[in-house]
Amino acid sequence: MPLSAIFTEAYNFFRNHISQLAALTVPILFVQVGIQLWLGMEMANADMENPQFGGIHMAAVMALLLVFSLLIASLTIFLEIRSQGHEANTALILKTSLSFVPGLLLAGVFSGLAILAPVMLFAAFGPLWLVGLTMSIYIFARLAYVNFMVVVERLTPLEAIKGSFKFSGPIAFKTLMVLMLYIPISLIGGSLSSLAQSVGFPLQLVVEVFVAFIGLFVNVALFRLYMVSRPNVEEQV
Repeated sequence: MPLSAIFTEAYNFFRNHISQLAALTVPILFVQVGIQLWLGMEMANADMENPQFGGIHMAAVMALLLVFSLLIASLTIFLEIRSQGHEANTALILKTSLSFVPGLLLAGVFSGLAILAPVMLFAAFGPLWLVGLTMSIYIFARLAYVNFMVVVERLTPLEAIKGSFKFSGPIAFKTLMVLMLYIPISLIGGSLSSLAQSVGFPLQLVVEVFVAFIGLFVNVALFRLYMVSRPNVEEQV
């Protein structure tokens, strides 16, 4: 299926289910973005010569990872249920999502380390950091389906990483094109956030939650690409 069809069907799905998606994800996004903004302010106000990061900051980072894992689990379960033609109950989805949080958290940590390793390694060799960045972007594309492997395929974190890498081989370029949508979303979101910051924290929080919600379209498009690329699967988003 061409990318244009993937984007069209993902857009139609996002538009047709926007109220359900908002009811499910926006409350989680408010918590996630709120923690991110607080951590950002703490870092901005820190003494760069003698930064002090204590247990509360570590707890906030852990809470952020857990909330993000819950968000991804909930969204993926919603997409899976709708792809099978079933109605989605928000409370039931959130309850079911909790069992996937540990697996997604571990898979996210392992995937993140694998993605960052090349760019961090090559950064020690000056201009070669560009080679590392290219490798990291490629690995990012190959591991883009780890979350689906954990939630839909019910794989363990390490199996999900291996499964995503194997699955994404034939569609690596298409996957990268879908992920590239994050660039304009991030640029526009950054500009809007800067404008909102000058007004005050509440507006900045609302704006960043809105941008993060729009960014979920990338996950919807990835799931659509995942579904049409799975062997012997006829269900569609």
